[in-house]
Amino acid sequence: MKRCKKRIPIFNHIRMSLPEPTHDALAASNALLQRIAKEIERNAGWISWSRYMEMALYEPILGYYSGGATKLGRDGDFTTSPEITPLFGAALAQAVAPLMAQASPRILEFGAGSGKLAFDLLSELAAEGIKVESYAILELSAELRQRQQRMLDGFPQVVWLDCLPEAFSGVVIGNEVLDAMPVKLVTKSSPGWREMGVSVEEQRLEMKSRDCDPALLEQIKTQIPEWETLPDGYTTEVHPFAAAFIHSLGSMLAAGAHSAAVLIDYGFPAREYYMAQRGQGTLMCHYRHHAHTDPFYLPGLQDISAHVDFSLIARVAIEAGLDVLCYTGQAAFLLAAGIGELLLRTSPEDAGRYLPQARAVGMLLSPAEMGELFKVIVLGKNVSLAEPYCRHDQSERL
Repeated sequence: MKRCKKRIPIFNHIRMSLPEPTHDALAASNALLQRIAKEIERNAGWISWSRYMEMALYEPILGYYSGGATKLGRDGDFTTSPEITPLFGAALAQAVAPLMAQASPRILEFGAGSGKLAFDLLSELAAEGIKVESYAILELSAELRQRQQRMLDGFPQVVWLDCLPEAFSGVVIGNEVLDAMPVKLVTKSSPGWREMGVSVEEQRLEMKSRDCDPALLEQIKTQIPEWETLPDGYTTEVHPFAAAFIHSLGSMLAAGAHSAAVLIDYGFPAREYYMAQRGQGTLMCHYRHHAHTDPFYLPGLQDISAHVDFSLIARVAIEAGLDVLCYTGQAAFLLAAGIGELLLRTSPEDAGRYLPQARAVGMLLSPAEMGELFKVIVLGKNVSLAEPYCRHDQSERL
């Protein structure tokens, strides 16, 4: 396909009126575009959406999480809960401590961001006199790993891994990890379900569908409750990468004697995820603190994510030999962990210090912001959760 060899222009950059990238960032995005175009050409003019998302996020050197661009904080593209307030990590420490007491004093964190969550969690545990023998981090982003190493320089027990260990006893933490895993994009048509992918048309990346293969069709039937009756044109995601990750996680934890995993992300149970009203799916892009829905805008420079189907996560975890200990909203989980009491360590009379922290905690707890959109699922092997967490368990919704 000769047209795939032509230089592809930057898509929608002027039309979207978003902050201008630097010259080097623009060059890196252009280089990734050429690599994606060659991948499409090698695959007869079409790649799956999951392959495009995988390249946009994880292509070596050029992908969003593999490159060197700042991702978090004021100069990045989005802000996570640990960046909002250290009380998030302090509250999580209150939940992690009794789980470690049943398992072992070891923590493994996936995608540790800037390292702020690890710093706050380790600081709180140290203040409580709880020793963490090992805090391992599995991080794909070179830029974030460097930030983590600077942030956590004072904690000699922190180590970085390049792959999952075969077995692990302790507590696994994943904050906003599942949403960044590539998804399959599918759409309902009158003949049946079709898989969305990416092709090159007139020097532009464009969406193009084809028939689902049997494996994908089976996943649609398994994951989407009302797959037969949803209206034509309904477009959504299924999550084979997240399912594979949970299966591997389950195998690792099941191989250990006692273990738990605390996964925090935005998402829904399947019957809420795949409602007829949510007919355009949940894909979202973030660039310089602007949220939008164009996944072809500056690939490699923006985050692309999808909500999590927590019913799928629970089902695969159970199949892998784990127990679902709790599923609840972030607000209920943090309140059970005592975030209100942690806030009161700062006197309300000290308005200059107390009010900013109270506003930050309000953001984490508010149903209109992060309190209900973000969910917490706790998986375990030979461990149990304390009663305050079980009191708010909503596993029956999964």
